Amino acid sequence: MKLYNRCGAWLVTLLLLAGSASLQAKTPDDQLIVGMNMNNLLTLDPAAMTGNEVVGIVVNLYDGMVELDPKQLTNVRPALAERWEISPDNKQLTFHLRDGVTFHSGNALSSDDVIWSMRRVLHLNLAQASVWKSYGFTKENVDQMITAPDARTVVMTLPKPNDPKLVIYSLAALGSMVVLDSKTVKSHEVKGDWGNRWLTTNEAGSGPFRLDVWQAKDVLRMSRADHYWRGEAKMSRVVFRHLQESQTLRLMMQKGDLDIASNMAIPDVRALRNDPDLAIDAVQKGTIYYLAMSMKDDHFADVKVREAVRYLVDYQGINKSLMTGYGVLHQRPIQANMPATLPDPGYKLDVARAKALLAEAGYPNGFDTTLRVLADQPFLNIAIAIQSTLLQGGIRAKIVTGTGNQIYGAMRDRQFNLLVGRGGSGVEPHPHSSLRSLVYNPNNADSARLTNFQGWRTGFYDAQLNSMIDQALVERDSTKQQQEYFAIQRRYDQLVPALMPISQMVDSVVVNNRVQDYQPHPSATTFLRDVWKTPDTLAGGRP
Repeated sequence: MKLYNRCGAWLVTLLLLAGSASLQAKTPDDQLIVGMNMNNLLTLDPAAMTGNEVVGIVVNLYDGMVELDPKQLTNVRPALAERWEISPDNKQLTFHLRDGVTFHSGNALSSDDVIWSMRRVLHLNLAQASVWKSYGFTKENVDQMITAPDARTVVMTLPKPNDPKLVIYSLAALGSMVVLDSKTVKSHEVKGDWGNRWLTTNEAGSGPFRLDVWQAKDVLRMSRADHYWRGEAKMSRVVFRHLQESQTLRLMMQKGDLDIASNMAIPDVRALRNDPDLAIDAVQKGTIYYLAMSMKDDHFADVKVREAVRYLVDYQGINKSLMTGYGVLHQRPIQANMPATLPDPGYKLDVARAKALLAEAGYPNGFDTTLRVLADQPFLNIAIAIQSTLLQGGIRAKIVTGTGNQIYGAMRDRQFNLLVGRGGSGVEPHPHSSLRSLVYNPNNADSARLTNFQGWRTGFYDAQLNSMIDQALVERDSTKQQQEYFAIQRRYDQLVPALMPISQMVDSVVVNNRVQDYQPHPSATTFLRDVWKTPDTLAGGRP
């Protein structure tokens, strides 16, 4: 491993020296070349996908019924459904599909494909089923709850009371309920797997691009689909290249070998800020960086210990010195900039207050514990900063690093003490999206295995809080609903939660100025159909 790292550093240095003496390269005018780390790109099956990277690919191969406007997330735009209605009792949504849509195979798209795609998500019960199960859909009831009166109409009946706006936001934002070519997928089924094995490396969509090839941790190519219903995409091809080293991404952006680079380390992003050929697109997302405590641990089951930890985090210092380009200070469970979000409570590092609380809890000399964290930035730097301030209060936290499966796997198994992580859906522009992920815990039993609820992962449970979240979701008076969300945040704060928000995520993407109409999306569903490039003979930057 050490030899590899030395060789990698030597190669990057050599390339930098060579690049400085050569003319800047140019990517083809009709192709978009994207550099990214594909380590977390494990499947192209929309029902099984996890992580932002795959969502940004899937939404360009498939279409959903509706989509969110990246400039105004609460604005839902028509897609395969040209219009829709919500019943007066808020129990039913009716979608009317547009005519003339065909899949890449040439098969015509109909309501049967929509129904089958939704049934598939619930029957496979993979990663993307979680949200729909939280709305009450199951493989047992989906045939009754989602029906097709005719070839152009889909009716969705909600299994339990809900806010239909949230359901529509989920249809628009998640990418899980995209519509698949059922005939094509069925022809590749193996032993009742609903085509999952085939769709891992193939696609059956109606989107603006069709998949040419995906070679894991190497390259993914997609080309413009013929006869796309919105009009053909402006790029003839999009190429995603797996580039794990941030320095390599930086070098290739400087040389003009890439049009767009994501997953770049912030120091490398900063180094490109003054490059006249490049621009930095930063978009705030709903995901939250947090410090989590396990209430399965006797120390953190004590409210006074949790409160002491609350005052042993230097929120302002972490955000000022470590989070530039990664996140912005945020201390509420609901994402910032929503009408239902209260102002931050203003918690600050207060060692004296924390020591007094620990003494009251019976730990005047502190205690030993562990702090789990990904071996990536900014997570590791956050953990080191928190380790330092915890020690000032007498809490001696040993840092344990690992991969995502190791760190979050321990959290899903409720086998951790402290953990620095990032989560919280925040995908849909609705307060419930964040609360569902970070706070809600309808069943705290170990056997419940509600691993997608971080309230369950930390063992944080309050029946009244759950009831308040349920009630606010179905409140139809918007003013009253907002007040109910205020009350939820106040109670959450008073209970001294086991998960403390520190910062709200910012995603920085480096873009060549030749690229036009590229709009980063807060929910990772970045559409590439309208992106185009100025010819390399023309000068000038992006507007």
